[in-house]
Amino acid sequence: MTKALVIVESPAKAKTISKYLGSGFEVESSIGHIRDLPSNAAEIPEAYKKESWSRLGVNVESEFEPLYIVPKSKKAQVTKLRKMLKAVDELYLATDEDREGEAIAWHLQEVLNPKVPVKRMVFDEITKTAIVQAVDHTRDIDRQLVSAQESRRILDRLFGYEVSPVLWRKVKPRLSAGRVQSVSTRLIVNRERARMAFVSAGYWDIDAKLSAQESTLAARMIELDGQRLAIGKDFEETTGKLKKADSVRLLDETSATALADRLRTSEFKVSDVKEKPFTNKPYPPFITSSLQQEAARKLRFGAQRTMRLAQSLYENGYISYMRTDSTHLSDQALNASRQQIGEMYGADYLPDGPRTYKRKSKNAQEAHEAIRPTGDAFRTPKELEGELDSDALKLYELIWMRTIASQMKDAKGVRTSVKIVANAGDDGQAVFTTSGKVIQFPGFLRAYVEGSDDPDAKLEDQESILPPLKVGEALGVEEVTPSGHTTQPPARFTEASLVKELEERGIGRPSTYASIIQTIQDRGYVWKKGSALVPTFTAFAVVNLLETHLPELVDYEFTAKMEDGLDAIANGERDAGPWLHDFYFGDPKSKKNGDHVADIGLKQLIGSGWEEIDARSICSIRLGVNAEGAEVFARVGRYGPYVQVGDEDLRATVPDDIAPDELTIERALELLEQAAMGDRVLGHHPETNQPIYIKTGRFGPYVQLGDPELTPKGNIKKGSKPKMASLWPTMSIDTVTLEEATMLLSYPRELGAHPETGDVITAQDGKFGPYLRMGTDSRSLENHEKLASVTLSEAVEIFKQPKGRRARGSSIIAELGKHPDSDADVKVKNGRFGPYVTDGEVNATIPKGRDPASITLEQGLELIAAREQKMRDQGKDPRAKKVAKKKTAKKKTTKKAAKKTVKKKTAKKKTTKKTTAKKSAASSI
Repeated sequence: MTKALVIVESPAKAKTISKYLGSGFEVESSIGHIRDLPSNAAEIPEAYKKESWSRLGVNVESEFEPLYIVPKSKKAQVTKLRKMLKAVDELYLATDEDREGEAIAWHLQEVLNPKVPVKRMVFDEITKTAIVQAVDHTRDIDRQLVSAQESRRILDRLFGYEVSPVLWRKVKPRLSAGRVQSVSTRLIVNRERARMAFVSAGYWDIDAKLSAQESTLAARMIELDGQRLAIGKDFEETTGKLKKADSVRLLDETSATALADRLRTSEFKVSDVKEKPFTNKPYPPFITSSLQQEAARKLRFGAQRTMRLAQSLYENGYISYMRTDSTHLSDQALNASRQQIGEMYGADYLPDGPRTYKRKSKNAQEAHEAIRPTGDAFRTPKELEGELDSDALKLYELIWMRTIASQMKDAKGVRTSVKIVANAGDDGQAVFTTSGKVIQFPGFLRAYVEGSDDPDAKLEDQESILPPLKVGEALGVEEVTPSGHTTQPPARFTEASLVKELEERGIGRPSTYASIIQTIQDRGYVWKKGSALVPTFTAFAVVNLLETHLPELVDYEFTAKMEDGLDAIANGERDAGPWLHDFYFGDPKSKKNGDHVADIGLKQLIGSGWEEIDARSICSIRLGVNAEGAEVFARVGRYGPYVQVGDEDLRATVPDDIAPDELTIERALELLEQAAMGDRVLGHHPETNQPIYIKTGRFGPYVQLGDPELTPKGNIKKGSKPKMASLWPTMSIDTVTLEEATMLLSYPRELGAHPETGDVITAQDGKFGPYLRMGTDSRSLENHEKLASVTLSEAVEIFKQPKGRRARGSSIIAELGKHPDSDADVKVKNGRFGPYVTDGEVNATIPKGRDPASITLEQGLELIAAREQKMRDQGKDPRAKKVAKKKTAKKKTTKKAAKKTVKKKTAKKKTTKKTTAKKSAASSI
């Protein structure tokens, strides 16, 4: 009997597919990419380390040949796959059917070097029918797709590795640049610049509540004496002045109030009624970018979270492939949709034939369908209750509703617009307007309203019904109210609006947007304020440098053209080698009128002139001038942003929670004033006689007890860091007293022992606010007043309550699945030092800025493997260390009389284990 090995990217996908294949198939995961370019100097093979191009991992001297290595974290899996391959007669490479999936399949073939027939197996959904058909209809690996993905990887490596060192030298160490990452950051920075330059303006209008035929209607004044009233769009954003002052009438509070008084006694009459039918067509089924946008609007999911859930739904057979730019639906999906529409909504909602959607995308994914439920008959969300967790069910329902609605009839209705006039005395005639909307046939709106959780409830909001009105009809006056408005700055990007902007500009690929948004947060360029993406001052400095000295690299059109080039490679229209050569070395024949990248190439562009870049100027943002006329700047330093007047010695740290547009000249001067008060002695501690200082830092003002001990080189001695405590929200740096400072430094405050467990309960003030701690358990307190007054009995009662959202301890954030080797549960937990992923033995910290809830099993395994390898490289055995900790913990509970004996035995055991670990490490080299 023929035996076959099927390789996919993820354990979850392998588990699902294995259910649909017979005993003649073994299904195994590669756990993502099995090889890549070297990520650091240590990974570069010895034979290449002396090559001039080795740090790039790309041989730019020989047709840009990449130097691929199998990372240490993947060697065990590669060994496992090779062993499995020896026992089979065929190899099926069943990775995803996009460029990245095609590249993974090619890498597997290259590394495993199979001696058996190799077949490329592709499918859009993981169902029994789809998998069986995929086995029967295999193809060869598409080398054009592989070439396009390989070119993208090389392009991004060249960009990042050549540009990032410039940022290290001129901004600060450990920064990174990226082809799409840097352009995305520029978009966010430019939006913040627009907010900083914005000057608000005020304007007034008048609202009227009128009555007709026992009904009321609301109307707003739009015109006075033949002139249109000014509204927000009539003002210049950077001056707050009217664009065309002569063409509009601007009301202030005084004039609007007086006008409203006159109108209350005026007669209001209908002057015009217009009815116009409308037709709304359904939205196309989801593609990757529209799913991310709509999940953000309706479910408040971030892009990374949405894609993690969508990938899980796909790998477990609930939806079709989730990385797609195609709105096409297969005949199977069309039939399933139409059948369900007829059953759930009736024939009246079913069009005569299937609806098709065409979408022109300059960088579309290849050969995919839209994102939709799987199978010949779609499962309703109701059927999956209890089978899916709540987040997955919400996303599935969104996809299901959108797919069904895309095949339903148009919504039809009538819009009514009414104009109403009133005599405003000396000011002439005032014109008001109101509008109504009646849905005559809801069509697809019965199933799906964009941005709404409940289509039926939203249908009512879609309608605004007016009473029947006739021209000349007099209306009753119930209220006439002046209403003031202020123009608003441009809204910051959210994840959803940034995805939309990138897609419209043709920058990057929608399937990578989630990782790009996560990367710019991980790199410290962007942080989230609610759902808004706020750039850091570091992002301003980086964008300033790139715009000033390397403008082509962050030019929106240039970046979009790079995507066109990659598409041309994927389509077989261009060769990767010459295209990469032109980007890196330049094209001597190019005459792009100053397009330096095209003319001289990235290498020469980076290699010439960076020494002349003025780092201080790049890292400075002018905020304005103080009362003496001196310029005030926000600057980016090695330890974070600060404000400074000219070149004066006095500096003030900018708190982390201040957005750039909130750092006005007034706020900067306030910070400098506080900094001038800082480092002053409030007095001496009544018990220790140590000085108590008032200081300011990244997290605002704080008090400090005593001074640190310094080494001969001026560094703080280990373990001598003085005690510090932040001021409470009700305190001020200029009024805080010695008594208050002493009280702040008294925390954590011991309340006493729990009457049942004997554990000590303390009241503490932390980064996320006041809380109680008892052993590893904790509970949040509502405010600092409660922190000061809470008693032991109150604390005992609080601990009887379930944990709130800010509860500490190693709570489980997510369960990712089973470890493919040990079958142990892999979980994301929240620990004392932040979130981490663990398989029960090895704990790996989740990088700062990464959303712990968005970590996938593959990413978790990568982090665990990297952590394990790092410890082995240091001569440690992470799993043995875990056991040692447990044993030590047990020994601490033994009687004091046995302590010395235990310590001796423990020392011997540690020595033995260390020797064993070294031997194991040596034998594995």
